[in-house]
Amino acid sequence: MAELAYTDPDPKIIPGAKADWELVIGMEVHAQVTSNSKLFSGASTTFGAEPNTNVSLVDAAMPGMLPVINGYCVEQAVRTGLGLKAKINLFSRFDRKNYFYPDLPQGYQISQLYHPIIGEGEILVDMAPGIARKVRVERIHLEQDAGKSVHDLDPNLSYVDLNRSGVALMEIVSKPDIRGPEEAAEYVRKLRQILRYLGTCDGNMQEGSLRADVNVSICPPGAYEKYQETQDFSHLGTRCEIKNMNSMRFIQAAIEYEARRQIAILEDGGTVEQETRLYDPNRGETRSMRSKEEAHDYRYFPDPDLLPLELEQSFVDEIAAGLPELPDQKKARFVLDFGMTEYDAGVLTAETASADYFEAVASGRDGKTAANWVINELFGRLNKQGLGVEASPVDPGQLGGLIDLIAAGDISGKIAKDVFEILWSEGGDPAEIVAARGLKQVTDTGAIEAAVDAVIAANPDKVAQAQAKPSMAGWFVGQVMKATGGKAAPQTVNQMVRAKLGLE
Repeated sequence: MAELAYTDPDPKIIPGAKADWELVIGMEVHAQVTSNSKLFSGASTTFGAEPNTNVSLVDAAMPGMLPVINGYCVEQAVRTGLGLKAKINLFSRFDRKNYFYPDLPQGYQISQLYHPIIGEGEILVDMAPGIARKVRVERIHLEQDAGKSVHDLDPNLSYVDLNRSGVALMEIVSKPDIRGPEEAAEYVRKLRQILRYLGTCDGNMQEGSLRADVNVSICPPGAYEKYQETQDFSHLGTRCEIKNMNSMRFIQAAIEYEARRQIAILEDGGTVEQETRLYDPNRGETRSMRSKEEAHDYRYFPDPDLLPLELEQSFVDEIAAGLPELPDQKKARFVLDFGMTEYDAGVLTAETASADYFEAVASGRDGKTAANWVINELFGRLNKQGLGVEASPVDPGQLGGLIDLIAAGDISGKIAKDVFEILWSEGGDPAEIVAARGLKQVTDTGAIEAAVDAVIAANPDKVAQAQAKPSMAGWFVGQVMKATGGKAAPQTVNQMVRAKLGLE
């Protein structure tokens, strides 16, 4: 499979009052596994159910209830690891992470600290055509989600909804390779895209299916390169974690604010304290939530109710054989096979549904023309009306048929746009619409010549001007097109006008 060549983007420089600073960012993304049931129980994962209706006795931590691993969630984690070119650990183990909160009925979370199911991988984060940064993934581990505390139903009471309790999550931890707010947002966007292609997470940030914790630190220019050479974290600044970000825009804004907060502290002679912070979008600032916990604070130990997870290599190989074509592969193929720009290929491969629609339209047709119509006309109209490609009133067969009419010379590009409007609002077959409404392009040179002669005869003063200034020939072309109702073949009209005016 062909690959596109990239160069690294420059790190973002933030000028302080006394010096320049650079950002260093790592991400911990929690992705809800696409599965009908939870990680350790058979309870439903359906979003939007009535509170406390998707709860088994295991999820509610009733005495004597034992967790049973959901094999499909394991398969989904392996599929994700393979999609990120990561090491699949054939041996992994679940640990108990102990802390106490009302929406955590067990008093611990089952997670994987010491032996995660997935090891190191990578994500190529596109910043612009030909510019991308390769961000290393440190690990992916499976864990169960907690429930949800609800504080806005009563002025004096808080409620607990355990519907999310036990839902399977993949925590995808990056290395501190991200160098700016825009890169951080693009990293989450690219990760979301890959997960959606794989079918392992729906990526719905509004429903909490994908949320990110962002680790932000600053350092003087050149310090990051020393860290890369030595892998010594002392070259980097103290990091602060911003929890539960579920918006690309807020991720960027939170990083910008947090970086300037840390710069102000250091330039005033203070020390940045490692802590967990929250972003307040109303104030546009981060605020302290708690001091940063270390692993020993959670008193991790192997979960005694679950055996270690041991996978056969044949199991992993079978999943690998069934992987779909992923975004980077598809984009490179579109550039190579259809001769389109990397930018256009990126737009068309942003979602699997968009790529599938385009390929259906482009099948047996000119790829550049198909891309132009899908991106500019179809996507433009869909975006204007807030629709996804799945809801398009114009299907690939109709749009392909319209392109065929243009290629055959039956209609002009201008008429094609009018037909597209009819397809959008009324539906139908493009060829039948053109025939029934008399929209077929006039290619009869005799009829076109008569129209050209009539326009020239009616405008002798314009003839002299056009002969003195050849660019004015376009005025005559416009008049002929108007006289023929836009149905005359534009190229034929242009050639004939120039010949009649003696410009050739």
